[in-house]
Amino acid sequence: MNMSQRCQSLVLLVVSAISVGGCQKEESIEIDVSASVTAPERTVIAWVDAERIANADAEPENWLVHGRTNSEQRFSPLQQVNDATVNDLGLAWYVDLDTDRGQEATPIIVDGVMYSTSAWSKLQAVDAQTGVLKWQYDPEVPGIWNVRACCGVQNRGAAVWKGRVYFATLDGRLIALDAATGDLVWEVLTTDQAQSYTITGAPRIADGNIVIGNGGAEYGVRGYVTAYDLDTGEQAWRFYTVPGNPADGFEDATQEMAAATWTGEWWVDGGGGTAWDSFAYDPELNLLYIGTGNGSPWSRAIRSPGGGDNLFLASIVALNAASGEYVWHYQTVPGDTWDYTAVQHMVLADLEIDGEQRQVIMQAPKNGFYYVIDRVSGELISAENIMPVNWATHIDLESGRPVEVDGARYDETLATKKISPGAGGAHNWQPMSYSPLTGLVYIPAKQQPFIYRLNTEYERRSIGFNHGVNNWDPFDEVAELAPEFGADDQGHLLAWDPIAQEEVWRVSHSVSENGGVLSTAGNLVFQGNADGKLAAYTADSGQKLWSTNTQTGVLAPPVTYAVDGEQYVAVVVGWGAVFANASGALLNPEGDKRNISRILAYKIGGTAELPPIPVAAALPLPPADFGSESQIQAGAALYARNCLICHGAGAASGGVLPDLRHSPMSGEPSAFAQVVLEGVLEDNGMVSFAEVINADETEAIRAYVVRQANQ
Repeated sequence: MNMSQRCQSLVLLVVSAISVGGCQKEESIEIDVSASVTAPERTVIAWVDAERIANADAEPENWLVHGRTNSEQRFSPLQQVNDATVNDLGLAWYVDLDTDRGQEATPIIVDGVMYSTSAWSKLQAVDAQTGVLKWQYDPEVPGIWNVRACCGVQNRGAAVWKGRVYFATLDGRLIALDAATGDLVWEVLTTDQAQSYTITGAPRIADGNIVIGNGGAEYGVRGYVTAYDLDTGEQAWRFYTVPGNPADGFEDATQEMAAATWTGEWWVDGGGGTAWDSFAYDPELNLLYIGTGNGSPWSRAIRSPGGGDNLFLASIVALNAASGEYVWHYQTVPGDTWDYTAVQHMVLADLEIDGEQRQVIMQAPKNGFYYVIDRVSGELISAENIMPVNWATHIDLESGRPVEVDGARYDETLATKKISPGAGGAHNWQPMSYSPLTGLVYIPAKQQPFIYRLNTEYERRSIGFNHGVNNWDPFDEVAELAPEFGADDQGHLLAWDPIAQEEVWRVSHSVSENGGVLSTAGNLVFQGNADGKLAAYTADSGQKLWSTNTQTGVLAPPVTYAVDGEQYVAVVVGWGAVFANASGALLNPEGDKRNISRILAYKIGGTAELPPIPVAAALPLPPADFGSESQIQAGAALYARNCLICHGAGAASGGVLPDLRHSPMSGEPSAFAQVVLEGVLEDNGMVSFAEVINADETEAIRAYVVRQANQ
């Protein structure tokens, strides 16, 4: 295996490795109390309140909250578009977005207006019938946050309440806008910007508050969730997902309880546990459910060397929505060491199990198992694996704990291990959907192993990941175990029976990373995929009925709504995020995958057409002045550690960021150094790496890139 082949295989060791993930005190708050909304009339644009959300099924033409209802089922009663009419779907309109990174938002639709977010934390208001952009708000996130974000600069959506739109920014702000005009009402900083906290998730509304978490576990932060008053932006409560330094005192008895499950000085690297995506709210129980993330660093041997369950990592935690007080928790992976987050989509449903009606919360977290849990008590009801799993044999129903396979903890055995699922999970952030008509859950599942090897020389870095895993050196040992792209790295749309805990049908995709899911009363399931298609399948059998070319990969989940009696299916498209960036030539061997960021809306009889895809101009190669073999090998290792996650395996573009092999900077040593060491492109998100890379190392990276270009 030559150097190029070995480095390219590394993407499958790194690409799946990303999850996300905490602050101490609020830094500042700007509030316009005079602008508080008081009028309850529906004539106010985007007037949404608790009563309206509770009765969302009475107006299925709207999509009022992130998962359409508080249950987060992502199921729509609309059925004008159904298994008999779906073939008549055509494009109704599209809106070009002005960001060219991954798009992951779930739009909110209220009374004919769509509120959606895009990369770099921008928010758009769009006429949901015509696609006319009414306004856009740009919070102007500084480019430096690109390298502080584990997995890209995307944003997953907004919330609407009584004439306002709420969303969060990559640099940690929570913002309230006037829904009619897009004017700022209030803004609060929710994180300590001296640390690498980020926000990519959508806020939720619960018991009169707007709730938001954060990410940054890979960068050494302490996770927490905060609730703010919807009218004023004042903090109502905060719940920490991992304990802090005992010497500073505990915030409450829950933190003291959690601290007993940790050892060593975990607080030095923050602990992690960040709640960066999934929430669910049951207004009848007044419980807010939060999904928590991985440890900081990933390896328990580093962060908690004496062992322990490390609460509340990789857990579902139920809080009193009014006070933020702990009620119960269920931990999916005690003492997680594989980046097995439990921030994935959670669904509330009432199921008849063993002749008894149960109020349940369901989740398919990264670790490969599907969980059905009593949402009142936190009792585990059942759990079975949805994808191949080799880190545990099963979940013990009496203890609720996984039965681990001997030797799976690579950081204890000091062995190099190929583990399934990998750090990308058997299911990641892309939302699943539950149909009460079929009784099935539709999961964007995947098989994506990962190579784990403890970094025995771990030291916290000021830039880049601090996960404690070394999967780039030595090349031969790691590459030998690399997953085979397209074989044991594959995506699936999986229909799962949560009562019988068994697969009913599946549709397999060519690539592991695909879009979120929507199900409808029209016996349909919609999903976009990495190959640039949006498709509809029968919900009962998985038969593919319709697909359309989106011209770009799809990650976001579709939504559906109606205006003036016409049903629309809409999705935000745009290839990007960690898998697309890092996969490089492995995922994009022909160089034809690209980001074209848009909102697309379809209806029966739609006749709009997308413009032709621009033909990319041929790009020159840099001159073949690469250095010695030893320099190139050193550059390959440095590239894998510092650059691959954004710029792609083998220095090849995954279709999002510019291809370094064709960059004029790569052929000019001084220009390359200005970018890498001086940060001349910081406004574009490429900051200086001078804190972790010196001049000789920079030139070694350049030599590797130039050699790759001339292969």
